[in-house]
Amino acid sequence: MATRDRALVRFRTLAAQRTPRPLRAMALMVVLALAAAILFMIYVPWIQTAYGAGQVIALNPQDRVQNVTALVSGRIERWYVEDGAIVKEGDPIVQISDNDPMLLERLRVERSLAEAKAAAAASALSTARNDVGRTGTLFAEGLASRRENELARIKVAEMEAKVAEARAAITQIDINLARQSLQLVRAPRDGVIQRISGGDRATMVSQGEVLATFAPTKAKRVVEIYVDGRDAPLIRKGQQVRLEFEGWPAIQFSGWPSVARGLFDGEVQQVDLAASQNGLFRVLVREAPGKARWPGEPYVRLGANVRGWVAMEQVSVGFELWRQLNDFPLQNPALTEQGSSGMTQTGGKASPSSSSSSSSSSSGKK
Repeated sequence: MATRDRALVRFRTLAAQRTPRPLRAMALMVVLALAAAILFMIYVPWIQTAYGAGQVIALNPQDRVQNVTALVSGRIERWYVEDGAIVKEGDPIVQISDNDPMLLERLRVERSLAEAKAAAAASALSTARNDVGRTGTLFAEGLASRRENELARIKVAEMEAKVAEARAAITQIDINLARQSLQLVRAPRDGVIQRISGGDRATMVSQGEVLATFAPTKAKRVVEIYVDGRDAPLIRKGQQVRLEFEGWPAIQFSGWPSVARGLFDGEVQQVDLAASQNGLFRVLVREAPGKARWPGEPYVRLGANVRGWVAMEQVSVGFELWRQLNDFPLQNPALTEQGSSGMTQTGGKASPSSSSSSSSSSSGKK
């Protein structure tokens, strides 16, 4: 120290040097910033979230986008709709005609002939039954042989078979008529025709071929998001979810829900027990009761992309930063609840060892 003082006395210019004020101010700011950062990471809370992406779907399978198919084979006769047409339940979509334009007329004629055959067979059956009764009486009186009686009974059985055959033919013709009546394809419910496969009178279609794509209206919407398998076991029914819809302006802070803007609340409805083909687990999210409703169909349509954050446990910012740097999983809510309940029980009731030690200490003082 004495050497330093002698050096400063010898070098007066060096002794006159002082730390610049801007540098001291900068050092003070760095120290304060580090202290503020440490306090920020320790005391500022952060909500852990499980992230997932998906789309808007209809909860009821009948409300989802579906294909309108040809119920019978034939050729397209007439289209009643075009792309984007709004239809009501039962409105015609397309008319399909058979290759034989006279098929319906021929089926009606065949049905009339089958009815006539059935009536003739029924009349013959009635006559045969009368013959059985008459030959039975004569056989009992000894005026007819046993063979004549048996032949009369065989005749009744033959007539019954012909009646059954005629009725079966009528039933088959009715089935063909009903199948041909399906040539007019109608809308299954209220909705919109999204896409038409095209075709005119020269286009042949087979049974089951897709003719158009139909989207029902007024569907009950839910959101399906896919989360990582590490987060899926921690998600429970009823947990809160924050949703960001594609095309809707939003600012997201996953750890601070109160700061985010443009996001909507949801509630976990179901978590699939098995993973999907992409290796992720599907989570169904419905609208949260008592919260702001989701945007309407003109803004958020079926199939729109969605990003979701399932709210988990509250931790400090420092803990969350440490967790993400080490790639650790989220906090387990079940373990957190068990730990808090255990602390509550031990805090509310003294343990036997502590009570015995206190009693022994009091007796020693006495």
